[in-house]
Amino acid sequence: MEYFLDMEKEFSLPEKAKYVLIPVPYDGTSTFIKGCDKGPEAIIEASDSIELYDPQFGIEAYKSGIHTDRFHFDLTSPEAMVQSVFDRVNYFLSKKKLVGLLGGEHSVSIGAIKAISKKYTNLSVLQIDAHADLRDEYQGSVYNHACVMRRAQEYAKVIQVGIRNVCIEEKVNIMEENIFYAHNIHNNSNWMKGALDQLTENVYLTIDLDGFDPGIMPATGTPLPGGLSWYMVIDFIKLLCQSKKIVGFDVVELCPQTGQHASNVLAATLVYKIITLLESSNH
Repeated sequence: MEYFLDMEKEFSLPEKAKYVLIPVPYDGTSTFIKGCDKGPEAIIEASDSIELYDPQFGIEAYKSGIHTDRFHFDLTSPEAMVQSVFDRVNYFLSKKKLVGLLGGEHSVSIGAIKAISKKYTNLSVLQIDAHADLRDEYQGSVYNHACVMRRAQEYAKVIQVGIRNVCIEEKVNIMEENIFYAHNIHNNSNWMKGALDQLTENVYLTIDLDGFDPGIMPATGTPLPGGLSWYMVIDFIKLLCQSKKIVGFDVVELCPQTGQHASNVLAATLVYKIITLLESSNH
């Protein structure tokens, strides 16, 4: 597909769009199952199956305009990729667009978070993920996908939700009041208010799809049991949109599997649901 969603082309034009989706097909530092560079295009293709009206919230969010960027990034190294994403996000921020990245591995978020931190003060990053991603460096790079939240901590307060895999070296970088482990939240919803209370006014939302349980999202590079359910995540993002200002977001780490399309559709639906929730909170 040329652009996200099966909608009239007028709603995809950059000059009219409130939202810009930026595909970043990068898979340079992933270490287990390769292939998330195919994730952005799989999300765009799967979005063809999504109806434009949302019966849960009663709106057609696409009418605010969703442009799909087709920029060719410098993906020759992690450092070049981060700088390239930083520059592109800056460009759209200067056009007063709300940017969403389509990954790609999680390291694509670093450039976006850095750019948004330059524009918005009082910024926090809300991470939904199976992994803490708090290594200082990994396999020779500080921009490895295992370091993304450590880099984010250099620009903003980081709140982590759904975490269930941590290496001992990361513990020194964990702020216990800011982490909501999967084993503590799986059977109650009281954690949501606690997480929201830790966030600042402006929030960048980053969703690694392995934050979901692999029973509904198997197509990731590092699937782990014990993940979050669909409606838990949607309910949480709904509360987030009602109480904070989302100033950017990403959905990353889709690793498409041949012949298995449900994960692609989940990722595409999640992207549109985030936009729908943003629009719903403005009505």
